[in-house]
Amino acid sequence: MLRLFHRGQNEEATFVAELRGIGAEVLEFQPDGNQWRIEALGGHFGCSLDGICRNLPGGSKTNWEVLEFKTHNARSFKDLNERGVEKSKPAHYIQMQVGMGMTGMVRANYLAVCKDDDHLYYERVEFDGKAFKSAMERAQKIIFAPEPVHGISTNPAWYQCKGCQNFGLCHEKRVPVPSCRTCIHATPTQDGDWLCERHSKILSVPEQIAACDGHRFIPALLANLAEYLDGNSVENWVKYKNEETGCHFVNGSGEDEYTSAELHSAADSRAIGNVEINRFKAIGARIVG
Repeated sequence: MLRLFHRGQNEEATFVAELRGIGAEVLEFQPDGNQWRIEALGGHFGCSLDGICRNLPGGSKTNWEVLEFKTHNARSFKDLNERGVEKSKPAHYIQMQVGMGMTGMVRANYLAVCKDDDHLYYERVEFDGKAFKSAMERAQKIIFAPEPVHGISTNPAWYQCKGCQNFGLCHEKRVPVPSCRTCIHATPTQDGDWLCERHSKILSVPEQIAACDGHRFIPALLANLAEYLDGNSVENWVKYKNEETGCHFVNGSGEDEYTSAELHSAADSRAIGNVEINRFKAIGARIVG
């Protein structure tokens, strides 16, 4: 997998060299030496570009255009040739629309290579204001949603789900890592920060990653494991029913309650709320794995 990623990175340098070889002016990095990146929605949303160019054959000699480089296997490359990037790779198409919309550019250049035989594909993509607006509205809806939105599919056999690193969170009873971004007390702000409403403070990135002892999961994140029953924001606890065993448990910090770290650490979800486990917890034991 690392070699595949490395192959993609190497192809970017090849594309840049070939474009320059036909007279195009290419800027693959920002003036500070970093990859081209544009941010919106206070910094909660961003887009990276593989580069920008001008003076391509048939293109503008003065106006900059977006560059997007991709590698494909033979099957994907064949479909791309037959249907074009918008229909074959809609995520790539929207990525370019967002890049154009956020930079003010009106044209993108999609260059792809087939990893099986080194055939090349090129397509010029024009800016679509409606597609850009729709993508930005969707991003805003997801980022500022009061709880996590539904995933791509409820079918664990769906091809996009099978290889996803978050498969266990959507289709199994896995509990996410406690962080401020999985906590009911934290909220993204319009200016790009994260606000802890319990402690009335703006959270730094290290604080968000670490989370505090008052962390309580957003109930929707435990929906595969348990049914939400009740909660108290002042006393800072949330009560659930374990869907597998019927046992009740509380996400809290008391002796008979389960901290977010314990819920995440539990290797077997049937242990959560179990009477015997609760007895051990009453004498100071904690779930660590």
